[in-house]
Order: sequence, then structure tokens, then C-alpha cells
Amino acid sequence: MELGILDQIPLPEGMQAEQMAAETKALVQTASREGYRRYWFAEHHSTNGMLSAAPELWIARLAAEAEQMAFGSGGILLPQYSPLKTAETFSTLSAMYPGRIELGVGNSPGGTERTRQALADGREAEDRFHEKLEELQHFLHGTMPKHHPYRIVKTTPRQAAAPPLWLLGLSPRSAETAAALDTGLVFGHFISPDQAEETMERYYARAASPRVRVCVFVVCAGTDAEAEQLALTQDAWLQQVRRGSSIVPSPDHAAAILDRAGKEAVQHERRRAVIGSPASVRQQLEALADVYGTTDFLLITNVHDQEARRHSYAHISREIRQ
Repeated sequence: MELGILDQIPLPEGMQAEQMAAETKALVQTASREGYRRYWFAEHHSTNGMLSAAPELWIARLAAEAEQMAFGSGGILLPQYSPLKTAETFSTLSAMYPGRIELGVGNSPGGTERTRQALADGREAEDRFHEKLEELQHFLHGTMPKHHPYRIVKTTPRQAAAPPLWLLGLSPRSAETAAALDTGLVFGHFISPDQAEETMERYYARAASPRVRVCVFVVCAGTDAEAEQLALTQDAWLQQVRRGSSIVPSPDHAAAILDRAGKEAVQHERRRAVIGSPASVRQQLEALADVYGTTDFLLITNVHDQEARRHSYAHISREIRQ
């Protein structure tokens, strides 16, 4: 089983951004020691608690802390950006860290319509994601077709190896795009597993060289009971995200949030997560591997206690490696 981390850099209640930057460095170092293969940073904007708004900067800084891990984005909001600028940013990262950079892109607006407009500098929304993704591929590999208006534009630095390209998706449409352009597909189980089966069927049937990675919420502790207790702040966080706040609540605050939400709402969100002891988490991940046809996972653990968060990732890796 191949394990990585997707970090939204969720801000715990009572902490400052500077403290969380230091905690993120510590988590990268933990992941490196525990044998994780990759560390990706998400991209979120105009939130009060998810601090990863500039994944390129986190990658550039923290890839220096873990020489044996790959680093990537999960993912760059390509609809709002220039394919050339994205290609040059990641080509530069590839020159800094040869063979260790991965480029994940998504078709998300990045938040509300007002946020999208701010990211895109007021430009109207265009439904040309497939075209932009194709242009990004051509810029990365220097293969722009002769008839294309950007055919004489070259990516700098030209000598850098192109990073592997992955599309983040949740739907059969994403599967079709990834298959048509022969990119890897990262399925966001942590967002919604509802269309997993149809998406996987579509991708595996149409992709020439399918590569699937699955991203899932995971909370692990020494026993199932301890993991359940630890997961309560993540449960409450998920309820708060639905209401516009992405700060991870303290245990006391979480209890009040969960009382208001009700058990049914909490259990509905639990379908996105794997929670339990190391052995239980391994069994649940193996079950998901059967569903998705892959043993390649990106894990997200958004609990309030940062030491317990690091231990959660360590428990899982040790269980998988034994």
C-alpha cells in the first residue's frame, strides 16, 4: 500500500497561523521518518481555517525538509489560472527538486462566485477546463501543436523534467477528461464517495494507462475507542465547514457542535472517513482498495490535537509497513 498525505493545513481553534506553519513543518518531518511516499498541499481561498492557499509556496519551502518524499498540489485551481504560468511554476519546482514534484489540478471555482472572480481578476467564468488542461500538458512537455496560437511560446525552464500530471475529480465527467488526456485520476472520497463506482468504471474502461489515487479522511489511534474520541473534533469540523467555518474546534466546542448537529448528520459525513485502531484502519483501507482498484492513498487527518494528528499518521504507516 502506498501512502501519502494531503494537507489542507487546518487551523485548530486557539492557534495562530505562524504556529500552524511550524506544526506543518513538524508533520512533514514526521511523514518523512514514517516512510510516507508523498506530501501534497491543497488549495483553498477566502476561508478562516484552511491555510493552504498557495500550495506552490508550501511545496517550495517544505520539500527541502524531506529529501526522500515527493511533493505536490491537490490541486491547482486551473480554471482560474494561466496554463503557461502553472507549467512554469511547476517546471521551476521540478528544477529545484528533480523527480520529486507532482502536479495535481482541479476544476473547482475555488469558493464562492465572488472568490472565483477575485482569483480570476474579474474575468467571466469559461467552460474550457479540458482545453486548459490540454494546453498545460503541451507547455509542460514542449509539444504545442503547430496550429495553436501559442505554438512559439516555450516554458521556462525548458530543461526541467515535466512533473506527473493528475486530475482531481469526483464524477464520470472527470474520469472521461482524465482518460482522454491520459492523466492520473485522484478521486476525492473525502469530499463525496457517491459516484465512485461509475467514475472508476468510466476511467478504467477508457484510460490507456490508468493511474488512480484515492484521498480519504483517516483518524487512527491505539484503540478503536481512542480513535472514535479523537475523531470528534474532525466530525465537528466537518459540520462547521458546511456552515462556513473551517477552524478545527476544541474538544469542548466540538461537543456542543455535535449535540446541535445530531447523530444522523454526523454519521452521514462519516461515510467519507476511515476511523479506528491501526488494524481497523488497515482493513478499511484494504476494502477501499478493492472498490477503487488501487492501493495508492492520500490521507487527511483534521483533528484539533496536533500531537495526536502526527501520531495518527505514524500509527497507520507502521501498521502498513509491518
